[in-house]
Amino acid sequence: MIALHDLLSAEAALATPVCRDGDMLLDRAAFRARVAGLIELVSKHDAPRCALCIDDPFEFACALFALFACGKEPVIPANATPGYLADLADAYDFMLMDADLPPFVASTPAVAHTSYAIDPHALLTLYTSGSSGTPKPIRKTLAQFNAEVHTLEQQWGALIGDATMLASVPHHHIYGLLFRVLWPLAACRAFDRAICMEPMQLQARIAQGGATAIVSTPAQLSRWPALPGFAALAPAPRAFFSSGGPLAADAAQPYAAIYGAAPLEIYGSTETGGIAWRRQDEGDAWQPVAGAEVRRDEDGALCVRSPHLDHDGWHRTGDRIAFDADGRFHLQGRLDRVLKLDGKRVSLPELEARLALHPYVAQAALVPLEGATRERVGAVVALTEAGGAALRAEGRVALAKTLRRHLADYFDAVVLPRHWRFRVSLPFDSRGKLPASAVAAAFAPRAEGMEVLAETRVGDMRVGDMRVGDTLHYLLRVPPSLVHFAGHFPGLPILPGVVQVDWAARLAAGYWPRVSEVASVDRLKFMAPVSPGAVLELTLAYDAARRRVQFAYRLDGRECASGVLVHREDA
Repeated sequence: MIALHDLLSAEAALATPVCRDGDMLLDRAAFRARVAGLIELVSKHDAPRCALCIDDPFEFACALFALFACGKEPVIPANATPGYLADLADAYDFMLMDADLPPFVASTPAVAHTSYAIDPHALLTLYTSGSSGTPKPIRKTLAQFNAEVHTLEQQWGALIGDATMLASVPHHHIYGLLFRVLWPLAACRAFDRAICMEPMQLQARIAQGGATAIVSTPAQLSRWPALPGFAALAPAPRAFFSSGGPLAADAAQPYAAIYGAAPLEIYGSTETGGIAWRRQDEGDAWQPVAGAEVRRDEDGALCVRSPHLDHDGWHRTGDRIAFDADGRFHLQGRLDRVLKLDGKRVSLPELEARLALHPYVAQAALVPLEGATRERVGAVVALTEAGGAALRAEGRVALAKTLRRHLADYFDAVVLPRHWRFRVSLPFDSRGKLPASAVAAAFAPRAEGMEVLAETRVGDMRVGDMRVGDTLHYLLRVPPSLVHFAGHFPGLPILPGVVQVDWAARLAAGYWPRVSEVASVDRLKFMAPVSPGAVLELTLAYDAARRRVQFAYRLDGRECASGVLVHREDA
């Protein structure tokens, strides 16, 4: 291990691997040479705070340490969208983006051996969404990150060995920053330059680099077992890491069955760093990481003390826990998600936990919804296979009634969810978080115009003349206020056929990215008009070998439109 503040010292071995880029391996000599070049760029700015909005992980790492070497404070926004950066305008003085960096020229030995001193307590600011959704600054020192990467190496270094770190997560939040960039740098192992979003991409990178460890989120890990190539990764990754939220038990099981171990789940926050970990094939309770102490306050709040904090005392979190007989703990939801509905207090985490006990429910997220006269609760439910079958057989209203009856055994009727949305998975973001705004958005029309009431997925079935590996079923409400009704037609509004084709293509591309470039639409038929307020059933069946998605809309039990989307071979 090399201390993070010593990465630019002359004593470091220059042949140490840093970043794998396809068949090319960039070593520490290349890293330090690139840092030296970026120091010249950074030194031109007199201001102290720099917003680091660089997507390339190698360039990001080089720019980060160039800023440290120049005594600047890196500010790492969660994303680089114009509106988000505008909200943070007072938090930084200048910005570095990928386009601002000069071309990388091969190093000379003299440049690679140049030494730069870095303050071990240099400051870095990260941003989280905060409990209200407003960006919240978290200021940490390089010493805190250094303590954490040493903890990670102590905990799992022997398991990882010389494996290359592959990631499906960005490095703009603490999980990706630590696991994808800083830990590999300190532990003298390479990280891969690419973001890998599906098993076929993982296999391609494994073929080039050999031994790997995978850094991902519950949302990605839950999807991968159903995708082609998941069970054939070879050589098998030495570990799968997951963070950002708990991984569902049925999502962890395929990893244990195929690769001999469930993913290593990391629990923590930007403020605290890593607190605990678990592997669900060994148990569902959490145990503290090396060097961390945990306790439970009188109200159930988890308190932690660890070297990852900026003080030696106890830090109180907003999570409620319960200890088991072995000194491990179970998470019991947030302490600050308590509502009062019609005079009755209700804990949303408690509702979610009870809902998740039903065999139809894989995961659930609840959110308060402002109505015309009173506040109600909305439930977004990721269904199990049995739940999806019940939805298709009995319908959305019947399924919602079943789940309400399940909750009615434990809660007053006035606090039960009144609005339901059924999904294949919950709307986790790229950081593995589940923002309240994303849950609430499930109850509003999407940007494309339709309102998605329910979706389910079925694997490996026959639809028409096709044997398909994946089929999606949707219930879509057509909002009466939809802009596409304007002028189509006056006095008799009808949903345009081109909009129906567009909706089918966009929903298909959300699960099968190769469908995003449609080359042709074949066998297109429109059999019945669609009026404002209609609820449509949409089936999407994907035949990957033939590069086509068959879609069919039904209205009131009768087919009203159908066709086949054919996508480009290289999409």
